[in-house]
Amino acid sequence: MIVVHHLADSRSQRILWLLEELGLAYEVRRYERDPKTLRAPPELRAVHPLGKSPVIEDDGLTLAESGAIIEYLAGRDGGARLVPPAGSPERLRYSYWLHFAEGSAMPPLLLKLVFDRIEAAPMPFFARPVARAIARRVKREYVLPTLERNLDFMERTLAERPWFAGDAFSAADIAMSFPVEVAEARGALDARRPRLCAFLERIRARPAYRRALERGGPYAIAR
Repeated sequence: MIVVHHLADSRSQRILWLLEELGLAYEVRRYERDPKTLRAPPELRAVHPLGKSPVIEDDGLTLAESGAIIEYLAGRDGGARLVPPAGSPERLRYSYWLHFAEGSAMPPLLLKLVFDRIEAAPMPFFARPVARAIARRVKREYVLPTLERNLDFMERTLAERPWFAGDAFSAADIAMSFPVEVAEARGALDARRPRLCAFLERIRARPAYRRALERGGPYAIAR
């Protein structure tokens, strides 16, 4: 049986969703974040050297990285259900968005979180103005413009087709769900981008998505 090492409020939630969409049996081993640092617990290092989630175990295989896990699981049945046919335009778009999710969409969202925390963190009074000025400048000149361009690009894509790869729902939409949900949770996504908001409504209405929430436990990123 597939074992999912699942960290609360993390990318691993979409792995549970993918497994529900595929109808595969799996076991969830849940880990909680450190309440002060919000980092993964050290127990995950016993599963994988990087100590991050998601990680799956399947018949002696241990596999990390969301994109690699999605490709592996979605391809188990030859990709008949959630992967567009090889050689099609949809397949190329599928591959693009599968990699875009982590390669382009997540970095500015992570940077926004880091610099937001720097601005709000307690620190000596003499350091506070300098640290906050640096954080605000980095956000203003790089992080927020990059994030806006990404979201605009994603919004335009969904104006051309209902799902990221084409007319049919695919595992690329599962991959893209996390950055879109994080953007909403961190205040970067609002009614100015109605197609991305509608995308979230559609995925959250899927029975497999709801079943994954039941299996994974509280998921604060999803409103």
